[in-house]
Amino acid sequence: MSARTLCLLLLSFSFLTPAVSAKPDAKNTAKRLNESARVLNEVMGAPDKGIPKDLLGKAACVVVVPGVKKGAFIVGAKYGRGFIVCRKGRVGWSAPAGVKIEGGSVGFQIGGSETDVVMLVMNEGAVEKLLSSKFTIGGDASATAGPVGRTAAAATDVQLHAQLLTYSRSRGLFAGVSLEGATLRPDEDANYDLYSKDLSNKEIVKGNTASPAIAAKLLAELNKYSARRT
Repeated sequence: MSARTLCLLLLSFSFLTPAVSAKPDAKNTAKRLNESARVLNEVMGAPDKGIPKDLLGKAACVVVVPGVKKGAFIVGAKYGRGFIVCRKGRVGWSAPAGVKIEGGSVGFQIGGSETDVVMLVMNEGAVEKLLSSKFTIGGDASATAGPVGRTAAAATDVQLHAQLLTYSRSRGLFAGVSLEGATLRPDEDANYDLYSKDLSNKEIVKGNTASPAIAAKLLAELNKYSARRT
């Protein structure tokens, strides 16, 4: 291996190292929660360019990962940390649970140096798989790029019957995008930051875990646009 190639590889992995190796930090977790709330506010606040309200109303869970980072040198790896929030019956939302998203170049071509990712989980079968230790988009559940804007009613049957609808926003552009091949895992460090004890994602979103005060903005945005499942 040439010195130039080795240098590029080291640069690629060093791009991701801070996110992967960071120690638990409650301030960073709170910041990601607020960023997740901001992302939802912005993509839902633009009805002609955002996620259709009728689709959010049908979703069983929502995943928001703000600022997914991309290492463009050779390996093209991606990494981000965010949250999953699920319905509590037909009214209200659960406490948030931490998730990590990871993906290589294949099936995760979202572009940009940092990209916001939003996913709608449309049925309970996909929810159960998503709450496992590892979940592969497109492998463990069918996924497709979600429709955008007021014309969602005209979306194809494939879109409306997918288990996951996936979106990304990079450099101001918000659109449905294929995230097939990316993986989601629980973020145990974030969960400990939020609840001061070890809890699984399933215990948080399917149990009676009380939502922490720092999640108020995120839950407020979800309730603002879809307090009740339709």
